[in-house]
Amino acid sequence: MMKNVFLLLAVSLTFFALQGCDNEDVTKEVKKDGSIESSLTVLHLNDKQDVLTTTHKVWTAGKISKLIVHKDTIPSLGLVKTDVENNEGDKLTVPVKKDYEFYITVK
Repeated sequence: MMKNVFLLLAVSLTFFALQGCDNEDVTKEVKKDGSIESSLTVLHLNDKQDVLTTTHKVWTAGKISKLIVHKDTIPSLGLVKTDVENNEGDKLTVPVKKDYEFYITVK
């Protein structure tokens, strides 16, 4: 059963990777009769640290049977310059905090 869940997650992640980086969820609804729903988020805490939050929802018989949340601080990646456009249409180059890329291996 766990292999099926991980296979489904791997296929979903592969599909998402092939669709580009539009930050939209590929799966609109999680099957809640025996699955694990996972999410990873990074919050920029300050100039030197970010907070990585990993959340796993274990679904059994239509209900969350276990919620696992793990938070940890990780080093900030600093700033990168990016081009933006303001309301008047003027283009500017501004520094923004660099985001981590996620790569997930499911076995």
